Amino acid sequence: MSAATALPGIGRQLDDTAGLGRAVDELLAARSVPPTLLALGEPTHGIKAFPLLRNELLGHLVERGYRSVALEIDFFAASVVDDYVHGADTALDTVLATGFSHGFGAVPGNRELVEWLRAYNAGHPPQDRVRFYGFDAPTEMAGAPSPRHALSSVNDYLPEALRPESFREADALLSADAEWTNEAAMFDPAASIGGSDRVRALRVVADDLASALRRAAPGLRPADPSGYDLAAAHARTAQSLLRYHAAMAGPAPDRIATLLSLRAEMMADNLLAIAVREQRRGPSLVFAHNVHLQRAQPHPPVGVGAPADRATWYSAGALVELTLGERYAFVATDANPVSDPNTFQGMLAGATTRRALFPAPALRAALPPSTATGEPILPGHLPLNPAELGGADAVIFIADTDGKRHQYW
Repeated sequence: MSAATALPGIGRQLDDTAGLGRAVDELLAARSVPPTLLALGEPTHGIKAFPLLRNELLGHLVERGYRSVALEIDFFAASVVDDYVHGADTALDTVLATGFSHGFGAVPGNRELVEWLRAYNAGHPPQDRVRFYGFDAPTEMAGAPSPRHALSSVNDYLPEALRPESFREADALLSADAEWTNEAAMFDPAASIGGSDRVRALRVVADDLASALRRAAPGLRPADPSGYDLAAAHARTAQSLLRYHAAMAGPAPDRIATLLSLRAEMMADNLLAIAVREQRRGPSLVFAHNVHLQRAQPHPPVGVGAPADRATWYSAGALVELTLGERYAFVATDANPVSDPNTFQGMLAGATTRRALFPAPALRAALPPSTATGEPILPGHLPLNPAELGGADAVIFIADTDGKRHQYW
């Protein structure tokens, strides 16, 4: 049987919300254990079909006991959004501008998501309300911030008797924030502060703070779970930022790959912290680019020189799965309304008129080994490669999107 003949029978058509819900319920019911984190990917940012799918799926999952959603935005900035959806008196436009990093507050579907969460939470008791999280690192394309705020937050949280002696030197070692945020450092290792003796000394400070906080956890956390968790987030962020700045100063050919892997590590740490915090309330829906959420597939080498000299790195999803195992599930998405019918995307488009869910194992079995990947819809779109199906539980293919990106920065 050809793929063109087999795929329509494999895909579950998602003509409406009820169809989407049934297909996802069946997918999850077939797993040995229910997921703690259900990750939904998108192949690019800014095409409204994908966040609208997320919103639709979240509404269904909340009825099934899901009590949080995590997006690919700054872990700390997202608290502004969480406060708003729990009733804070802040203007929505301010929330979208300050609570979403990377300009994602303007992405179609995010305003609707925030409005829906606020309305839902207003009608439910605290234990049943849906929390909003970010899980990305506090970095942008142009660089990374100073670890000053993260270090100071941990020190301020600790009782005075537990504050490490090494922090006394922190202010002098940190110096001016402009040294850390120099955008030239992203492209020129020599412009980075990360290779200095001061940064090496600050890594000791960050380690001392994290250790003091962890050793005091039995006494501190029971009395103030939220405060302790926030301090722990600042502690791991301070350590991660200092590693990131050190890598920015590295001249090795795999420098960019190292930075990408460090960001993935920060994402994974944040996702695992969210899973721990939410474990007694219910599972979480995670939404981000496919490349961050796929499980075992390594990313291609990045850097100069021969491929053998370049480093690959693994996504946050691959790192999370090491801890959660079967309790991590990933559904990839893709779209291409005009793809060559002989490509992977073209075959999927031919199997649905609107959108459909294809379980990954059956999809892999039905595809010819030589199946090629389709062309991007637009710059920044990374079409799914059939070789990546091993890192997903299913694929949702959207055939009726116009493929237009809406500007968000």
